Amino acid sequence: MHRIDAHQHFWKYDPVIHSWITDEMPAIKKDFLPHDLKPLLEQHNFNGCVAVQADQSEKETQFLIDLAKENDFIKGVVGWVNLLADDIEEKLEYYESFTVLKGFRHVLQGEEDRKFMLNSQFMRGIGLLQKNNLTYDILIYADQLKYVKPFVSNFPKQKFVIDHLAKPGIKHKNLDEWKKDMYTAAENENVYCKISGMVTEADWQKWKEDDFTPYLDTIVEAFGMNRVMFGSDWPVCFLAASYKQVMGIPAKYFSSFSKLEQDKFFGGNAIQFYNLA
Repeated sequence: MHRIDAHQHFWKYDPVIHSWITDEMPAIKKDFLPHDLKPLLEQHNFNGCVAVQADQSEKETQFLIDLAKENDFIKGVVGWVNLLADDIEEKLEYYESFTVLKGFRHVLQGEEDRKFMLNSQFMRGIGLLQKNNLTYDILIYADQLKYVKPFVSNFPKQKFVIDHLAKPGIKHKNLDEWKKDMYTAAENENVYCKISGMVTEADWQKWKEDDFTPYLDTIVEAFGMNRVMFGSDWPVCFLAASYKQVMGIPAKYFSSFSKLEQDKFFGGNAIQFYNLA
């Protein structure tokens, strides 16, 4: 079974483009490129990865596509396109020629309008993705989870995945409302969830493996083992943990699950979701 890291980033660090990287994040204020990630993937027996946008520009999308052309272990790209654009159909037709481009993402977590995903123009763009066999990554904070069901219910055949468990407040043990909203979001069979980005929602210096157990329990109960996938969130994970630690948390949690279930989590589901070669 091919093992896939379904969520990581590359960038040539630019303080303007990557303004979300604050002064509290010196560990990631530098370039992170394929030659930095490849040894880590090999060390942990991963065959490939999915590179996800870190900047909202079409230049970023092209940057990731170009990296994938040069590095065959980058099996898929989740880029950015302006889904509100009047010419979105033409843009999606243009991207059809790049087979490594598997889907798109918008930084919904940063929108002032917390229910931005329900914007009619935005939803028009989302409605065109499935025709082009493209996926959509939902990047939100926990306060936006309640809008996921009304959003995804409009597109029953579109494949969605919630990034980073919708960033629950693990540091403060915020569980109940997130749990309820996550169960509701999971009711739609076309919605998956990435078990990724957990360490950066915990206490960066003092997290313990037990901190994550109730969140992992919830995701497995809500989505089952056919709609969850592993993502390292490399290199953002370096704010709180090494690659080995990030992989070790779910590896230990799922160690008592069947080999088939573990294979699905560490690659099979991502291959199916993103149509990876």
